Amino acid sequence: MGRSSDIPALRRGLAVLHLLAGRAGPMSAATISRELGLPRSTTYHLLAELEQARFVTHLPAERRYGLGIAAFELGSAYLRHDPLERLAGPLLRELVERVGHNAHLGVLHGNELLYLIKERPARPQTLVTDVGVRLPAHLTASGRAILAYLPAAHIRALFPTSAAFIRRTERGPGSLAELRALLAVERRRGWACEDGHVTPGYASVAHPVFDHAHHPIAAISVTTRHHCEQTPCTADWTELAAEVCRTAAELTHRIGGRTD
Repeated sequence: MGRSSDIPALRRGLAVLHLLAGRAGPMSAATISRELGLPRSTTYHLLAELEQARFVTHLPAERRYGLGIAAFELGSAYLRHDPLERLAGPLLRELVERVGHNAHLGVLHGNELLYLIKERPARPQTLVTDVGVRLPAHLTASGRAILAYLPAAHIRALFPTSAAFIRRTERGPGSLAELRALLAVERRRGWACEDGHVTPGYASVAHPVFDHAHHPIAAISVTTRHHCEQTPCTADWTELAAEVCRTAAELTHRIGGRTD
């Protein structure tokens, strides 16, 4: 059996990894020591052990430390077990039972939205969305729910020219300026909505799912029949959006993510 004194060291080592994982770039030992409230000697000892196990990489030229290949391998193994889909499935089924409409889990794939899960009510509606289907992210509620929390430079890279703004109907943002304005509104509101942007006669609302660094990694959406002559749509989706937000927040919690 391991010594009980090994437990605090393990916790401190995990704290170092969690801190590095939550930052955009490498950190100095002094910064790690200060932010975790650890003695310098303890911090260097932990970093040396983590480096030996390949969980941390030392960058001598920068005098900083970043995550190592073992951390990447561990994350890849986690993703291979489809944890997001396994955890989302039951939550989507519960959501469908509450609202009576189709529900989806989607992730961003380039400038497209890739659907991973689709749950149907007892009387399903025929939709173009299905598992494995990809649609222009700027047209879908799920895609925009994710895009709304990405940096401006990232959005610009995904939509570099007007050719990237494909349209399926006459609705939806047709330029980078229009998309940015719409994303700003949807981020302030807390959820995204599209009415007839993907398929005429249908509307969707969506909310993002966040990881531990409050980065959007997926979105949950609900799609229902709806026809609106006005642009933008004036329908009140508040109650439906609240149900979607509730489900997305629960999935965020279950994967160890942050909602704020």
